Amino acid sequence: MLITNGTVVTLGARNEILYDGALLIAGDKIAAIGKTAALVAEYPDEKRLDARGKLVMPGNICAHTHFYGAFARGMSLPPGPPPKDFPEILAKLWWRIDRALTLEDSKYSALVCLVDAIRHGTTTLIDHHASPNAIDGSLDAIAEGVTGSGLRACLCYEVTDRNGKEGAHAGIRENVRFLKHVSGLRRTPGSEHLAATFGLHASFTVSDETLDKCRAELDGLDAGFHVHVAEDRSDEDDSLQNYGTRVVERLDRKEILGAKTIAAHCVHIDVGEIDLLKRTDTRVSHQPRSNMNNAVGVANVPGMLRHGVTVGLGNDGFSNNMFAEMKTAFLVHKDHAHDPRVMGADRVFQLAYANNAKICANFWDAPLGELSVGAYADIILLDYAPYTEMNAGNFPWHTVFGIDGSHVTHTICGGKILMQDRQLLTLDEQAVAAQARELARGVWQRVQQLD
Repeated sequence: MLITNGTVVTLGARNEILYDGALLIAGDKIAAIGKTAALVAEYPDEKRLDARGKLVMPGNICAHTHFYGAFARGMSLPPGPPPKDFPEILAKLWWRIDRALTLEDSKYSALVCLVDAIRHGTTTLIDHHASPNAIDGSLDAIAEGVTGSGLRACLCYEVTDRNGKEGAHAGIRENVRFLKHVSGLRRTPGSEHLAATFGLHASFTVSDETLDKCRAELDGLDAGFHVHVAEDRSDEDDSLQNYGTRVVERLDRKEILGAKTIAAHCVHIDVGEIDLLKRTDTRVSHQPRSNMNNAVGVANVPGMLRHGVTVGLGNDGFSNNMFAEMKTAFLVHKDHAHDPRVMGADRVFQLAYANNAKICANFWDAPLGELSVGAYADIILLDYAPYTEMNAGNFPWHTVFGIDGSHVTHTICGGKILMQDRQLLTLDEQAVAAQARELARGVWQRVQQLD
């Protein structure tokens, strides 16, 4: 397919805007980029998609999300005072919802998030799942939804000791099983969109014994971990009290850190921990909307970036409109530092595209987050008409002040059109929503019945 007559925003090393630009898709990758007239002349027989002047740019990436939280939207908490801090939010909300999920609930909570992602131009998501009463096969249920949607996703199961030793062992088994399953699928054409990593909840819910077991089970699987790190101060307090060390240091001692590991949040780490993340090349994901909602604080992202840590951008289960996450990252650090110079739009782009792509390089073998020859054809078209000059240098500022997921008209992943002129082609949005509403009623009832 040849996309023509677009305003092509390449990002990546090339980082230019091609007006009246075009790009050729061959299979699941980009085969050529240039001016429309030149590519039409070179490939006259290719099927064409006329962008009609729209922005043509890389699909967005979410470095950390929770599909399973979708059914929390609009749900009432059990009677009693509202949660006053993050541990109470976990106990009264999230650790009730996850225990109420069935395998079908897990699939449909993923599907509604995948619909949202397609609509808002997010083509790659790294998910972190939990369903303690439906662990076995839960990643297959989610994978079925991902495969049907046509999007790209990396999945894992959250290992934790909060549901007893058998629950922890079941979570380990699910991670190992799915990692091996995906490794086998990689040899099957058409299954390249799925990836896997090894999920851990957080230091304060995983014992040394369980960490040792996870580390041992990972040997030979060519993967890393996906773990929440110091999202709240209570995680650091628990580690210091029970293990005599800070969270990042504890995880390093247990050989959890490394270039293939994602440390989500890292809100309450200190300078020594930042240095350790850098030395181990561990990747970090930043979720500003969630951190604000939970009132846990603001991560020292500028400090981590200055130190050379790879920090990407996730959403922690908020909407999959990653443009909204970019805007929040752009604003919150300025307010927190009382300095309007902090976290410029170019830095936000570093998180959202360059660093998220670096994180994804652990899971997929071609570039993401850029339009370049040889990169995956994960592409979105946006109906954005700039009324001031737009160039490669100021495009990040056009994005944070003018562009939103509502501008997305087409979503393409791996060369396949998933949404065209705002019409979803791979998922039936109304049918998914209708079934999700039915399932959510049961989830809400079970949540209210849990002690």
